[in-house]
Amino acid sequence: MELYLRMMEEITLYTGLSPTAFFTIAALMVVVYRTVCGMFVAPEDFNKPPTITASASATNINISNNSFGNLNFNDSTNEKPVHLGDVTEQQLRAYDGSDPNKPILMAIKGQIYDVSTSKMFYGPGGSYAMFAGREASRALALLSFKPQDINGNLEGLDASELEILQDWEDKFEEKYVKVGQLVPEPMRTENTQSGDKFKES
Repeated sequence: MELYLRMMEEITLYTGLSPTAFFTIAALMVVVYRTVCGMFVAPEDFNKPPTITASASATNINISNNSFGNLNFNDSTNEKPVHLGDVTEQQLRAYDGSDPNKPILMAIKGQIYDVSTSKMFYGPGGSYAMFAGREASRALALLSFKPQDINGNLEGLDASELEILQDWEDKFEEKYVKVGQLVPEPMRTENTQSGDKFKES
């Protein structure tokens, strides 16, 4: 008991805090440390390829012009990266985290990254969930969460905003696996009553 009292006195003398305040702050520091460490990829998982357990027939992705080869969906016994290849923005929206059998994807400057390892941020309810399944270059450059900024339009951005976007892209290239790239929606031609053709996207 004397040792305990002596230790409590030393804490008060050394820190200027009551023992209760000292141990509360120490506990909070441990919680913050563990939370921050959980935000980053462990070294052994850094280059671990993402996998999903869905069949190719469950997707709506056109893989006929896939520059990465066939769409690879793997079971847990054969862990290879999922390469989507050429994907339109509409097709990308299916990878917003709402389907637990699909990876969570996000695009920056037309490049698609698998952000499934950061599900706590990009998954449903996460602080960046609105970017999942979307091209988010403009929003990242402007540091904006406005829905109208979540797109790939870089027009009107100044040099400092483009530099911010480049920093984001560098972080994504370092942390996440690149699985494809965005392509424009296919153009359809339709006949009008006059026989002329017009294009719509």
